[in-house]
Amino acid sequence: MHVFANPKRFLSLAQWLTPLLLVSGVVLAGGALAWGLFVVPPDRLMGETVRILFLHVPTAWLGMGGWSAIALSSLVYLVWRHPLAALAARAAAVPGLVFTLICLITGSIWGRPTWGTWWVWDGRLTSMLVLAFLYVAYIALAQAAEREGVSARIPAIFGLLGAVNIPIINRSVVWWNSLHQPPSITMGRSSIDAAFLTPLLVSVLGFSLLFGAVVLMRMRALLADTQAEARLRRRAMEAA
Repeated sequence: MHVFANPKRFLSLAQWLTPLLLVSGVVLAGGALAWGLFVVPPDRLMGETVRILFLHVPTAWLGMGGWSAIALSSLVYLVWRHPLAALAARAAAVPGLVFTLICLITGSIWGRPTWGTWWVWDGRLTSMLVLAFLYVAYIALAQAAEREGVSARIPAIFGLLGAVNIPIINRSVVWWNSLHQPPSITMGRSSIDAAFLTPLLVSVLGFSLLFGAVVLMRMRALLADTQAEARLRRRAMEAA
């Protein structure tokens, strides 16, 4: 882990890894969405609305995965003071929020013909909405810490505390009576037909690669801003 603590080593890795993840993600995600839209047959119960799951499920996964990345990066920063860990957490926040919002929107679109309503205060939906608010709060807190020049420990602690919501989202359909369907994929088994499961897994993989590419791009941009600010500060001190 500490091998990539040096920004120069990280940038040399990200320089070739970013386009690889981006291109692979676009091909896989685009292909999976086309597969789900034009090839997969209508579901016996959900009909044509099943096609939205090829976007909804990956975004739900990455909404939770984004905060998991924030929590892990925050832990690394707090324990080992890894210089790029706080940067990685900030980089994962915005794409995590975007995927969470897409999940909520597509879920509402799917829920309208399925449940007869755009929104219910269901355990899964409510905990996912809480996740979106947590992302907004983290982004504001991280930006404030950067702007005021205070320690990144405060947003890191918030990132760890917010991770409590992740298992709540995951288990909400088990713990409470829910309109949302129970888990279709668990350890070692799946209740999804192979005609739907294969493109769904490809879609999850493709969007995950896209997420990784966006995080790397944001890390490079944030690191460039930090280095530019440090150079300007050093020149100002030399001029004084």
